[in-house]
Amino acid sequence: MSFRQRFDEIRTGFERPFWVANITEIFERLSYYGAFASLANYLHEKLNFPTQQTGTLAGIFGGMVWFLAIFGGAIADRLGFRRALSLAYLILATAYFLLGSIDAPWLVPVRAAVPPVIFVGFILILPALGISMVKPCVVGTTARASKENVRSIGYSIYYTMVNIGGASGPYVASWAHRHLGVENVFRVAALSVFLMFFAVLIFFREPKRASDAPPPRVSETLKNFLTVLGNPKFMLFLLIFTGYWIVFWQQYITLPGYIHGYIRAGADVELILITDGLSVICLTVLINYLIRKMPAFQCVILGTLITSLSWLILAFHPTVLGAVLAIFVLALGEMIQAPRYYEYISRLAPPGQQGTYMGFAFLPIGIGSLIGGWFGGRVMHQLGEVAHQPQCVWWVISAVGVLTALLLWIYDRIVKPTGQEATG
Repeated sequence: MSFRQRFDEIRTGFERPFWVANITEIFERLSYYGAFASLANYLHEKLNFPTQQTGTLAGIFGGMVWFLAIFGGAIADRLGFRRALSLAYLILATAYFLLGSIDAPWLVPVRAAVPPVIFVGFILILPALGISMVKPCVVGTTARASKENVRSIGYSIYYTMVNIGGASGPYVASWAHRHLGVENVFRVAALSVFLMFFAVLIFFREPKRASDAPPPRVSETLKNFLTVLGNPKFMLFLLIFTGYWIVFWQQYITLPGYIHGYIRAGADVELILITDGLSVICLTVLINYLIRKMPAFQCVILGTLITSLSWLILAFHPTVLGAVLAIFVLALGEMIQAPRYYEYISRLAPPGQQGTYMGFAFLPIGIGSLIGGWFGGRVMHQLGEVAHQPQCVWWVISAVGVLTALLLWIYDRIVKPTGQEATG
């Protein structure tokens, strides 16, 4: 097939809802990662939360999204993608605006009536309600609004849009922080997704279903949830792999405060955090080509080990350049393990339960953020503020990751896969 023929296939292979949904995904990710890039320093420096509470709250923001994603798909199917997507962006706009307005005078009565940690924790959960519906809507639209001959390209486009938004978010946050103040980072995020609310209402049309099968009920999703919980081998794997995400999320939870507190107070943290997203955009295809012959589970172990050791760069070189290099190596580990992790789980799932198992694949991400928030805040407080040895923080965090890699290796040797799992 010639290049022109392939180009024509792509040009005609996607319906309008595909492009609308995927373009809005750029702005959803931009808002999320922009907010996350500024969140820790906003909580600690602007709202005066202590280090330990800052870590816990940041972990809540990063973690709740992945728990609710299990049920977001069922809700989106019941409402329809157009209604669910527009509702999701309206919720997100409200949530980010409230997040940037925590210190505003008009919220004084609420702040006086509710303990600060509970008040802020509640607001930090709100974005998860919206994001948990955005994901299945965009992925579902990609499936429904793509012709069969270009569907794989459609998912590649979706993944590219996600990473463009992920890399753009910290950059936009950096600009907003420098020119408008840190609280307005969240208001810019709110404006971004509020515009997507109107984009969906005006341009998005409900894509056709592939069949007349009724959408799954939330009760059915809950039943499948309990079925997967009854697979101890799979749940053990997810529990072990949570350690990877405890290590990974420290770039948003612990690193911002570490840079401002122990490297350079005026450093542009948001700009530093662009490193991960840019690296993934530029190198994912190359990395996956180089490791294409490695078994999936070995890639998961290798990626975990590389991500874990990345933080030792910062332990030895506590500089801005050291932080950038650490995030770059962390991203290499992410690129090695992430695609193969989902491949492994897709083969692990029994016939007819792939969707449920893939939903559970997100659980370690959420649990890792929740535990990682509490853990990162506690370690930073004890080693940085009490013991005055902040560089030791990264040794402890790396040790968690190395232990995770070791446990994954033991799991692969002792918990023998059977059937489909044997090919992983």
